[in-house]
Amino acid sequence: MGLWDRIASACGLTMPKAQGAAGMRAYAVGDIHGRLDLLEELLDQIEADLRLSSARRNFIVFLGDFIDRGPESRGVIERLRSYNPPNAEPVFLAGNHEEFFLRVLQGEKSILDNWLKYGGLECVESYGLDATRLIAMEEDAALRALREAVPQAHVEFLRKLSDTFRFGDYLFVHAGIRPGVPLEAQDPRDLRWIREPFLEDRIDHGFIVVHGHTVVDEVAERPNRIGIDTGAYRTGRLTAAIIEGDKRRFISTMGPAVGQTSADRQRAFAQ
Repeated sequence: MGLWDRIASACGLTMPKAQGAAGMRAYAVGDIHGRLDLLEELLDQIEADLRLSSARRNFIVFLGDFIDRGPESRGVIERLRSYNPPNAEPVFLAGNHEEFFLRVLQGEKSILDNWLKYGGLECVESYGLDATRLIAMEEDAALRALREAVPQAHVEFLRKLSDTFRFGDYLFVHAGIRPGVPLEAQDPRDLRWIREPFLEDRIDHGFIVVHGHTVVDEVAERPNRIGIDTGAYRTGRLTAAIIEGDKRRFISTMGPAVGQTSADRQRAFAQ
């Protein structure tokens, strides 16, 4: 029973139960951020759980931000793009970090330094490049070196990412939605980047939004949203929500934390 269910029960209220898609089960995986070790651990848990599933269809929905900050962006993308579990259908959504990475790879000017500062340093190194040398290069040379290092298969995988996945009374998305805007009119940038006014909004969207993007110490269950980004890249906790019928539960890894952030390393390079 979630927090809001417990409050309603204590007050003698009956809250309608959100329902997943009939006869189906969905696993929603939070922000991975280059932690291949945690992804493997969580997939082991999910696949063990799937072996007990009697649902007629199962989905594993990855909520985006596969890359940056953690040490194995390349390994995570390679694992996901070739992931084909025998008893579940994988669904891959785009996060703001994938959007940013694609913009860099497409040669957009004046954003490389910003991307490197917010997680790109680790991504660069996972593709075999020396981050200190890349920072010292002229922008055009740095972009050329990066494009040469990233396999075309990885670029194609990133280009094909979706923005949302509807599952009964739930909507899976990376960051959230713009309150009051119909789903079909949502700006993709909001779906990948938004925090406020989405996080503090209390209106009924017509579905419960399951999202990542904003780090929480514990899973954030609200009447209209569920946040499951538990900061895997630094905490060692990669979380998945499991939804079937009117039930939902959560599983997490307990892997090692990562000490140094991109911002720490950027300052060290500058010294």
